[in-house]
Amino acid sequence: MEVVKKTTWVLMLLVLSFQSIAFANPDKNTQHTIGEIFIIPSKVLSQDRSIQVYLPPSYHQSKKKYPVLYVLDGQWHFTNAVAIQQSLRVPSLLPEMIVVGIVNSEPLRRAMFGGQREEFQQHLADEVLPFIDGKFRTSPDRLLFGWEMGAFFSTFSLFHEKQLFNGVIATNGGDASDQAISQFSDMKMDSEKYLYIANSIRDVYTIEYSDELSKQLSKKVVNNLNWHYQQFNDELHETLPYVSMYNGLKHFYHNFDTLSYSSIDEFVKLGGMEYLEAYFAKRGERFGLSKSISNSTKNNLIWIAWNRDNYEYFHRFMTVFKDVLTTKRYDSAYWQNRFGRFYLKHGNLKSAKQYFTNAITKYPNTALLHQGLAKVYVAKGNIKLARENFVKAVELATLSSDPDLAEFETDLINLKT
Repeated sequence: MEVVKKTTWVLMLLVLSFQSIAFANPDKNTQHTIGEIFIIPSKVLSQDRSIQVYLPPSYHQSKKKYPVLYVLDGQWHFTNAVAIQQSLRVPSLLPEMIVVGIVNSEPLRRAMFGGQREEFQQHLADEVLPFIDGKFRTSPDRLLFGWEMGAFFSTFSLFHEKQLFNGVIATNGGDASDQAISQFSDMKMDSEKYLYIANSIRDVYTIEYSDELSKQLSKKVVNNLNWHYQQFNDELHETLPYVSMYNGLKHFYHNFDTLSYSSIDEFVKLGGMEYLEAYFAKRGERFGLSKSISNSTKNNLIWIAWNRDNYEYFHRFMTVFKDVLTTKRYDSAYWQNRFGRFYLKHGNLKSAKQYFTNAITKYPNTALLHQGLAKVYVAKGNIKLARENFVKAVELATLSSDPDLAEFETDLINLKT
């Protein structure tokens, strides 16, 4: 169990700011709503049911299928789910998603999530999910978010013999019997399910249920389940849903984002290139993405090695990831000079000369490149070519009023004959 201290004011501000730009409901001039509201006549529950559906911005411009996040108590938490889609790193950290808010009012929600939960599970299976899948382009990924009483239904649904969702986010509540967990563990499934549990010690109403569920799941290995319990002990009963929804989505999509390392030590400890290649292979297989290491991860590792002055790994990454060096990002005198200077600093004169020479061919009027090449020739003992390039650097700097002109002139003066 991981104890995390966080505040929710940022996400709450995002929600409030998004509400101010919500789409107008054409049927009610005085009311604003996000997405579209549908009424589903339910034979299972013998009543008309209301759901709210948000489609991501790219939906009408593409033909792809989208995962769906079903939000229990949509009357409270639907807006937060949309704010996460609109305001955070989508579709980088998380994919674009269809969001479905399932509206329930008090005291109806307590009956539906409690004594009538079998009927509500059937309502989802026979009426809500088929409606969404039939009307919209949906992928197989379905997630369910539930808070408080909704969390108890969410965990009930996860361990139910009728499997409806690939992942569940249960915040401020949740439970399951040992029998239900054992039956779940014995099921034959095509892929593992995800469960994210969140609570706070400040929620004296439900913390014991989350703790107990975590203890039950910890007793033995539960097949088919990737689960995590996290406490946010600065949060209250009413504030935790904003934080837990975002972190629950990150748990489910833990390998959707490209990898970003903080240090070479982290790269080594995680397993180096073997881990890196396996990560992207699994990521590609799970989400239908490329199985190749992303350019952003390659850039991240090159930059870390350069920034930490780790020549061994810098040269290794520059060799293994040489394809990324041909991308537009590095097509500049600035980057070519950086690379040349780093190799020069660490005594690899061959590589340094190559970078400066190639860069001068493309950017002949860059004084820094000529200065760099001159320093290479100084290190090689070729004073004649060093002087020629120092002179060129001074000439170019004079023409462009380069602020480094004095430095170039000093280099030339100090050059030994």
